[in-house]
Amino acid sequence: MGQKKDLTGSEKSKIVRYLAEGCSSLKIAKLLKRDHRTIKRFIQNSQQGRKKRVEKPRRKITAHELRKVKRAAAKMPLATSLAIFQSCNITGVPKSTRCAILRDMAKVRKAERPPPLNKTHKLKRQDWAKKYLKTDFSKVLWTDEMRVSLDGPDGWARGWIGKGQRAPVPLRRQQGGGGVLVWAGIIKDELVGPFRVEDGVKLNSQSYCQFLEDTFFKQWYRKKSASFKKNMIFMQDNAPSHASKYSTAWLARKGIKEEKLMTWPPCSPDLNPIENLWSIIKCEIYKEGKQYTSLNSVWEAVVAAARNVDGEQIKTLTESMDGRLLSVLAKKGGYIGR
Repeated sequence: MGQKKDLTGSEKSKIVRYLAEGCSSLKIAKLLKRDHRTIKRFIQNSQQGRKKRVEKPRRKITAHELRKVKRAAAKMPLATSLAIFQSCNITGVPKSTRCAILRDMAKVRKAERPPPLNKTHKLKRQDWAKKYLKTDFSKVLWTDEMRVSLDGPDGWARGWIGKGQRAPVPLRRQQGGGGVLVWAGIIKDELVGPFRVEDGVKLNSQSYCQFLEDTFFKQWYRKKSASFKKNMIFMQDNAPSHASKYSTAWLARKGIKEEKLMTWPPCSPDLNPIENLWSIIKCEIYKEGKQYTSLNSVWEAVVAAARNVDGEQIKTLTESMDGRLLSVLAKKGGYIGR
């Protein structure tokens, strides 16, 4: 049995289901008519939370290009390494090399670590992973809210800053500036929304359900076929407005109940692929420390950034779930990163 091309998304889903049924990697290879080494490599990479590395030819950086990078880093405080190198028209340089070069001439702010998980959290995360091992995640609608402010999230702005330079001082407002609450969902390769929560509305159980009725149900869900509605699984986190008895009963009247409403473990944003979508959007709207002067302008930026996220990016996020489940089991319920 010779080696073939990379595993397809369908084959990866089948591997996860066969593992949940207790099949060995050798038996799975025979069932899928695949090389045993290919199956073992996928299982190992999924458990380690890593993807297959694609080797790319590395290019050398000239002294002239280094000077251009240094000038760009000085002109673009808090920019990413990719943005800095692209502004210099330097391509084909992997991230590890870009960062190694920038460390000699700049510094970067570190991201804050998530709070630690206790024993109960870890056990519930493992139970959740075991429960959904056989799930077809292309049928799951992953949802969440995100708040965007005029100035960016507190402590979020980070990027490369040239040595000897200071980070740009953000615009200070007398009375804050407020923000916009955004709701969206992703399923397979499709983005649902984003939808804006009306300014000044606090999401409690009643207002959350009314919001879903006016946006998600009227503008998207009603247009879907009966077979789609029958198979779709709705995912939401455990925010009080989501998990209340009122909201649960309301969703049940809409046909979203029991197995069609996914249970969710506590303290688990790393397991929700839409969190990665929020990161993509925030990196775009706040790049280079950008700030906004009105709520409408930041909302327009969110919509524009969301439109630039193509179906392949969304599909990559939703197809990552099999690997996330294997990783959370391998780490005994611990954080898996995002």
